Amino acid sequence: MTDVATLSTPRDAEPAGEGSRLVVGRGLFAGPLPEVPDELYVEVLRGRAERRRRHVRVGAYSHVGTNTYFGRFPASYWQRWTAATEVRFEGRTRGAGRVMLRASDTNGVPRTLAVHDAQAEDVRLAAPLDRFLDGGGLWIEIVTDDDELVLHDARWTVAAPANDRGASVVVCTHNRADDCIATLQALTDEHDVLALLDEVVVVDQGTDRIDTREGFADVAARLGDHFRYLPQPNLGGSGGFTRGLYEVVEHGSRPDVDVLFMDDDIRCEPEVVVRLAAFGRCVADPTIVGAQMLNLLHPTQVLAGAEYAVLTDLTNGHVSPGAVGESDVTDHFPDGTKNVQDRRVDAGYTGWWSCLIPSELVRRAGYPLPLFFQWDDVEYCYRARAHGVPTVTLPGAGVWHADFPWKDWDDWHRYFNLRNAMITAALHSPFPIRHVTGVLADLLGRYLVSMNYGLAATLIAAVEDFLAGPRVLDDGGVAAVGAIRARRAGHGETVAHPVTDAPGLGPTEMEIVRSGPEPTRDHLVMAKRLTQQWLGRTPRHGGLVGAGEAYWWHIGLFDEVAVTDAGQGGVRVRRRDPEALRSLGRDGARVLWRLAREGRGAVEAWRAAAPRLTDADNWRRLFAGG
Repeated sequence: MTDVATLSTPRDAEPAGEGSRLVVGRGLFAGPLPEVPDELYVEVLRGRAERRRRHVRVGAYSHVGTNTYFGRFPASYWQRWTAATEVRFEGRTRGAGRVMLRASDTNGVPRTLAVHDAQAEDVRLAAPLDRFLDGGGLWIEIVTDDDELVLHDARWTVAAPANDRGASVVVCTHNRADDCIATLQALTDEHDVLALLDEVVVVDQGTDRIDTREGFADVAARLGDHFRYLPQPNLGGSGGFTRGLYEVVEHGSRPDVDVLFMDDDIRCEPEVVVRLAAFGRCVADPTIVGAQMLNLLHPTQVLAGAEYAVLTDLTNGHVSPGAVGESDVTDHFPDGTKNVQDRRVDAGYTGWWSCLIPSELVRRAGYPLPLFFQWDDVEYCYRARAHGVPTVTLPGAGVWHADFPWKDWDDWHRYFNLRNAMITAALHSPFPIRHVTGVLADLLGRYLVSMNYGLAATLIAAVEDFLAGPRVLDDGGVAAVGAIRARRAGHGETVAHPVTDAPGLGPTEMEIVRSGPEPTRDHLVMAKRLTQQWLGRTPRHGGLVGAGEAYWWHIGLFDEVAVTDAGQGGVRVRRRDPEALRSLGRDGARVLWRLAREGRGAVEAWRAAAPRLTDADNWRRLFAGG
């Protein structure tokens, strides 16, 4: 097999008389890096194939298909949310074989829409977007007989809309200089991706700045006048992304623009820019368009097809009904259908690892809240919906991000998670005081019985600051970072240790102790465990418990226990401390009593302050260090 020359850029226009075409997805057959499995792009159903980034060479007597995560066209989402009425698959071939345009319905059942007997010629296969409202996608299959077939320069196109929206990328970074440079290099490596962007804005909030790295000059040279590098003090993710959004909306070259937020530490699939930008340009109404997150350590796993929050329970990350959950999207179901997102589902919000924000949203609803980080993306999406801007999480547009289950919950970040969840619920839900107080009381009890004293202190601080009202955001959350770290520092179980150096526990005291089943009478078991902890009548002295089994009803059985950190790098040693149990229980009861009495007033204060907090003037003050 010899190499095939591929075009470096997709064609944006057809010959005269056929009208302008917009590339909405490139036909890619391998990932941007060797560690990305080819099966995410094209699968070999029979025989053999050579898979490369821009072409696939299908051997004789072989069968390949792109009914894969990155290979499919999400027809249902295009029919529902955009003005496009037809999509066309285009490509160039060499050799001989059959190229088939295939489709699925809501349940993943396939059908054939068109067949092309390919020779050395262009392939154009069109499909109307009229039978996919509840679900279904499109893909290509290639079948060969006694000759091979090469497909290259493949793309999905629609009739170009009349609007001329721009798109810009904003990357927020904080002391992840090498990761950020790698993300920028991935973006700038592909010319046809760069051609879609008005500019790339990097907001650097760290002390280890990316302009100290060798690759910075090369990235800046590739981008030229389309690159803006903005160092600023650390205002968290919300401050970094909002600075980029502010610069593009307030000082950009055109009024209608989509701003693509992108985390600094992702493994970037540059195709995400093509698909999000095209979808954003074609939507019938202004829409937040989010990419899906794939797990970095398990690159064929999608976190969720779409997510929503239960605001009154202060929880997010729930998988939308009918969506792909955290699972391997290269797997098949028992009936033979692929584990892909055939059913169209709605999203309550989408994460900012890669997310397109339309400038119209800023003009309607203001800028994000200065929450520092955590729940800023959730709040903005729910606010957007209240202003007539929906959120769509687009299948087949994805980036790899650090696996959430490998991040330990017992960290200072939890303060922002809880405080900001309460703020979001206050702004976008009825905020039933009794229910929210009960949710927090249950969490506090679980933390105390699990000897997570630092986590209990974190919860108490979060409720206190919610009750303190909007003034806690006067500095964008900067002071809260140091305060919560100091508050947690007095609790030893918040520190991870190498397993061979777990303080106070020798190797014979760390025998693995497995968890029993979940209790059926939670409140009775909770009361029993708290009594055992208070009186020192715990059934077990010590042991080692895995991160996945550190349930409150199990940990509450110990005097001291080493719990594996979620990141699997060490252990955290939890010790029964009756004094901490007493003082934190007392402080927690006091602040929850305050929430029950003062919560309604706090809710009204947050609602009254929201327009000021999200106004450009407030953000200008924060950017200036005010």
